[in-house]
Order: sequence, then C-alpha cells, then structure tokens
Amino acid sequence: MKELEQVEEVIGAVCAKSGRDRSEVRIVAVTKTHGPEVVEEARSAGLLTVGENKVQEAMWKKPLCDSRLSWHLIGHLQTNKVRHALATFDYFHSIDSAKLLDKIEAVSEEMGLCPQILLEVNVSGEKSKSGMKPEEVPFVLEHAMAQCPRIDVQGFMTMAPFSMDPEASRPYFRRLKELQIQMRKVSGLYLPELSMGMSGDYGVAVEEGATFVRLGTVLFGSRPKAKRQVMSDDTGFEVCKVVD
Repeated sequence: MKELEQVEEVIGAVCAKSGRDRSEVRIVAVTKTHGPEVVEEARSAGLLTVGENKVQEAMWKKPLCDSRLSWHLIGHLQTNKVRHALATFDYFHSIDSAKLLDKIEAVSEEMGLCPQILLEVNVSGEKSKSGMKPEEVPFVLEHAMAQCPRIDVQGFMTMAPFSMDPEASRPYFRRLKELQIQMRKVSGLYLPELSMGMSGDYGVAVEEGATFVRLGTVLFGSRPKAKRQVMSDDTGFEVCKVVD
C-alpha cells in the first residue's frame, strides 16, 4: 500500500526531527463511508486500528471484518447510543461532557466493561465542532476520577479548524499538549494519549506530540459519497449499511 508507505515516511521523518520514538505514534485508519473491503485493505497493509464516526455504520461493518482489529469511535457519541457503542468499539476519542461520562459509567457497570476514553476538547472554540471548552476540562476530569471508576481516561482529543495550510493547525495542537501537561499536574494521572491531526496536518500534529493520528483521505483517497441502507437490529436500533 504505497499511500501508507508515504505516510510512514512522513511520520518517521518528523519523529526523528522531534526526537520521538516512532512507536509513540499510532495511525487510526478512518474508513467512514468505505466498505469492509477497504478495512481489509488497511488490515492487509498492517493497520490494525480502525476509526469510525458513526455507531450505526460500525455495527454493520465490524462483523464483516477481521476480529483482530481494534475499533475506535472518533465521532460524536449521543447518550442514547452508548449501549450499542460500548458493544461495538474498543476505544472512544470523543467524550465531551460529565453527563456522557455518567451514562457510559452506568452502562459499563451493567455490561462489565472498563472502557478507555479520551476527552474531546474544542480548543479552537468553533461552534460547529463538538468538544468541551478547555476551562471545563478540570471539572470533567475530576468528575471522571470521583464518579466513574470503570472509565479509564487516557488523554485528550481535538480537531483543528480546516485550513489548506498545515501550519495553521499548530497553535491548536500545541494548546492541547499544554493542557495535557497541566492536567497531569492537577490530577496526578498519566494521561499519555493525544488524538490530533488528520490527513492534511498530521505531520504538524506529530511534531506537537500526537500519539494518535486519524487518517482517511491520505490513505484511501477521496471519501465516497455515503449511500446507506438503513436496517434494524433485533432491538429495533437502526443500523446503517454502506451500499454501492
């Protein structure tokens, strides 16, 4: 997979320049609107972490893919989809409120799970983006520590504003890194993970400390327009199948 080879060259070069070990950075292969065949392509190339934006799409896609894959939810999670999300995903990048934490905690208790999560922070302040304000993070993190013993908070996630210039993302990634350092001191938690950087700016993100980069277009080309067939599972929950 030549696209992955090119990505690896960029990440390797940035890590060498920044004094980082290449093993610190993991690629989340974002397969939104792609079918299981693209997931298999990624797996065959050595990518074992799949990122999906929608719970319903992953519910359909996951059973058709290699069971060794790790599935990460990178899109917004609604409280009414928590149970299905916990049954589908191994890791959650986009937890953005104490209310959502409480729901995840309650359902995790019922299901016997201990999910790993990242707190999503809207560093840029864009109204179109999900995520809590940076000043809300201490309260939400304290709430997780005090009220949610099953939830393992691993760090933080953010999305930079869209720009054709990768350098425009740097201040936002740097701010999330600063927040990580600050919250480590306040909470005493290690909080090792930073999920930041996508196809257009992942090199800058790695320079600024990303441990997860969420890559779709740079690996798989332009995302196809989603054509979804809506089905229902045995509980009546709608599942979205991507169709040609």
